[in-house]
Amino acid sequence: MSTLAAVLFDMDGTLVDTEVLWWRATEEVADGLGHRLADADAPEVVGRAVQDTAAHLVRVSGGGDPYEVAAALTDRFHRRVEAGAPMRPGAQRLLTALAAEGVPFALVSASPRVVVDSVVGGSLAHVPFVFTLSADDTTRTKPHPDPYRAAAGRLGLVPQECVAVEDSPDGAASAEAAGCGVLVVPSLLPVPRSPLRTFADSLEHVTVTGLRACLEPPRA
Repeated sequence: MSTLAAVLFDMDGTLVDTEVLWWRATEEVADGLGHRLADADAPEVVGRAVQDTAAHLVRVSGGGDPYEVAAALTDRFHRRVEAGAPMRPGAQRLLTALAAEGVPFALVSASPRVVVDSVVGGSLAHVPFVFTLSADDTTRTKPHPDPYRAAAGRLGLVPQECVAVEDSPDGAASAEAAGCGVLVVPSLLPVPRSPLRTFADSLEHVTVTGLRACLEPPRA
């Protein structure tokens, strides 16, 4: 079985239950622009960077400044996160198991630094991440491969030695493009299947052995 050198965790919807908070924040900002958020907007909201969602809202509403909309989204989301973001089922057990086996893990998020720091200082304050990486730490964020390549580099590794744990289409695309092993635990949006992706319906069913298996080459 392949050596698991590190695990790179997404944050929103993967380790903490914040996707609903993000949706509600986006709903409020969209209302202010005269747009009623609907299921059709989900691919441009769930798992997307703040700037991408802001651009979408400006486009569909026909008004607003993208920078001001992005600032409003960040502020409203941050306020909700500050009020509390519970961990996803099975997250604590898996993190504890990795720490017990000496497998390092880091946080790789498409959220702004202010949001990442709020969650890591709150719900995840007890988690021994090697480091956290936010959308502000790379020129391009998910779905581009940059965040996962940067995270592996910080660990002195290549992406092929790491498993990324993701919940969204953009996150999975980012990790796969970087060359990581990919474990997908979907939350609000379905994630397309790929021979390079392993799926689980909950972190409650994920083991360290299962993460190692994500680095095995796909069978023909």
